[in-house]
Amino acid sequence: MSQNRNRIDRREFLTHTVSMLALASGAIGAQSEEVTQRMDEAKVKDWLHRWEKYILNSARNRYCDREMGEEIGWLISPFLNGFYYGYLATQDMKWVEMLIDWADAWIRRGVKEPDGYIGWPKGNGASTSAMPGLLTDNLLGEAMGLRPLVLMADTILKTPALKEKHGRKAEEYLKLSEQTFDKWSARGCWREVKEGGVWVVPPFGIDPQTGQWTEGYARRNTDGFSKPANKQNLIALWLIALFDVTKKPVYKDRAEKWWRQMKSRIKLREGKYYVWNYWDPAGAWDYKPDGSPKHWVGVHPNGGYYAIDVEGIVTAYEHGLVFTSKDLDRLIATNRDFMWDKQIVGAKFQRIDGGQPDPRWQNSPGVLWTALTPYDATLRQVFEANHNPASWGGLAATPRYIARQVHKR
Repeated sequence: MSQNRNRIDRREFLTHTVSMLALASGAIGAQSEEVTQRMDEAKVKDWLHRWEKYILNSARNRYCDREMGEEIGWLISPFLNGFYYGYLATQDMKWVEMLIDWADAWIRRGVKEPDGYIGWPKGNGASTSAMPGLLTDNLLGEAMGLRPLVLMADTILKTPALKEKHGRKAEEYLKLSEQTFDKWSARGCWREVKEGGVWVVPPFGIDPQTGQWTEGYARRNTDGFSKPANKQNLIALWLIALFDVTKKPVYKDRAEKWWRQMKSRIKLREGKYYVWNYWDPAGAWDYKPDGSPKHWVGVHPNGGYYAIDVEGIVTAYEHGLVFTSKDLDRLIATNRDFMWDKQIVGAKFQRIDGGQPDPRWQNSPGVLWTALTPYDATLRQVFEANHNPASWGGLAATPRYIARQVHKR
């Protein structure tokens, strides 16, 4: 697959990560009570039919047989999530089988790296211009790929018929996920900071000539580059899933510390709207020798990144961590009252800061924050009026949304 094709699919993923809903229910706030309306049965049936046809056809691409590094997240995880939520929505065993098929095709291609851990390295694996183009594996890609495996492992182990057939596989997925957490911690990629903690891109990779670490390995605990907010949130979603399944406090602790850091960066506008930057420096490692930051600071013109951030915030709220019902109310106000153009069909959203659209993301300066739809009837109505179940963004969003409907019945 060409590099250009990767960029296109990633852009689609971000534009439609409107799709990321949180299925767990959590604490209830004044205006943040869950909306209880159910979709029309005929619409549910239609969405599932169109979604199934699309995901089965799209799965022929078999990204699981070749993608490495960060593309595990952007190109493999949408299918893993689709299979997982497809099972929740339909109870059809074929989705469990497809998840295992794809997961194993990806996992078996892992290689042992110089520190003995398994990874899926690729050239320029750091995927950021702030770091050199190294041969390396990628924390974000692995976190995105492992989260649906953790969730499916939990479902398998709690379902007798599934446990009998796939219990050992579920245990393998959990073990790999925990080993992957250990890997990135041992590499100095977690940093405690004043307000909480952040994950950083490590300053080293694998020397293709020697098979050993590059010289940056010696600076692994002091150098690097803090990941932007959307990537921090995707990693936190994996960690909180690990905590939910294993009950080991370290996973919740890391997720909570990131969410504390994120909340410290959110600013209130006009007394009712929220705004935050795509990236902020978190420590000395985020500055160049001349004192300037390694990356620009400001609101990103691609609205899809903020939909991911909001899913992280909503998930934290539902776990009783860091964010409150007041935070959800302000996010709802930001997306519904400030960003939305007030059109139900064909709804459009402006940037979170009201800035001018960037030509590169002319059609997605802002997007619907779908993670808020369980808490606001208007945003829910906008989602149902505009969602395309037979789309890249619908791979996971469609069955996830319907699974929530099923669980309410």
